[in-house]
Amino acid sequence: MKTKAFSGRLAAWALSALALSACSQQQGGAEGDKGAAAGTKGVAAGDKGAAGDKGGKAGGAKIALLLPESKTARYESKDRPFFEAKVKALCPDCQILASNANQDASQQQAQAEAALTNGASVLVLDAVDSASAAVIANKAKAQKVPVIAYDRLVPGTDAIDYYVSFDNEAVGRLQGESLLKALGNKPTARVVMINGAATDNNGLTFKKGAHSALDGKVQVVKEYDTPDWSPDKAQDQMTQALTALNNQVDGVYAANDGTAGGAIAAMKAAGIKPLPPVTGQDAELAAVQRILLGEQYMTVYKAIKPQAEAAAVIAYHLATGKPVPTDITGGKTVNNGTKEVPSVLLVPLAVTKENLKDTVIADAFWTQEQICTAQYAEACKAAGL
Repeated sequence: MKTKAFSGRLAAWALSALALSACSQQQGGAEGDKGAAAGTKGVAAGDKGAAGDKGGKAGGAKIALLLPESKTARYESKDRPFFEAKVKALCPDCQILASNANQDASQQQAQAEAALTNGASVLVLDAVDSASAAVIANKAKAQKVPVIAYDRLVPGTDAIDYYVSFDNEAVGRLQGESLLKALGNKPTARVVMINGAATDNNGLTFKKGAHSALDGKVQVVKEYDTPDWSPDKAQDQMTQALTALNNQVDGVYAANDGTAGGAIAAMKAAGIKPLPPVTGQDAELAAVQRILLGEQYMTVYKAIKPQAEAAAVIAYHLATGKPVPTDITGGKTVNNGTKEVPSVLLVPLAVTKENLKDTVIADAFWTQEQICTAQYAEACKAAGL
């Protein structure tokens, strides 16, 4: 994959940092990054500036990590531990104020306010709701606390200092193109779209990308936005669609693996065999296993480790009063409707049964042992795992 060079540069920085400062106990980054998505070369270069805290305010600096929810498995199982490990490698004395809003915008606002009251030097914000997130960012700016929009862009405010994510329109387009391939590019194919939350900027961007691939090439016969990205609500929506369509569905665009799981549960309950191709996103373990069983066609693999580490590197610089190296973003920006936000954008990958081994397993995102439990042993064997 394209970012082996990124891993090497990150590892090289780690050796330099160890030589220069006891505070920077970098653990490598080559460990799980070898298959990281393209577009992160600047992160490794930006790491160089983190070596040594002489003259900075590293000791005791507080970094707030505000996560949106736990229904999507990645945030607590991947993003948080990767972020925390990177910060601690760069600065063992830094404090991480981590919280999860459980898809409650008011709770996230309260968590952000608590972090600011507790002296957070920077907020890393993965927004539950775009409008509420803008309020959080504006409050932080009023207290001269920088904000990194993580994974989800926060539109309509000039209080966002950095954005670390994937090219999310490309994610939706990749999903749509994969579905077209599975459908054999039949213009008469009947597709149900189960989008993400309309209150989430990412949900809107994924939908835009998917429509750019699907419109005019299939018949979108039913389309739903899924409140809170809830798998249960996705299941209800798919059940409604099946009833209205008399179970005549050729393919399902599901915005992530949770909504895919809900849609698949609805179709199985309706007795649909074989299941039509279903898209997904996040390479959740359950989704990878469904792909092996042939219940889900694809997922989008987003290498979360380099994403979380990029956010950690930027947060470290901001929290300790160091200038963020310009090459960390490679000069990329994303317009949030109010300003051009300096951005780290990684590239997503489509994963099907055919390339599972070369992507999520090769990167140790999930191990073969985690995937191929007794229930999936036959499917794994058939897939050459």
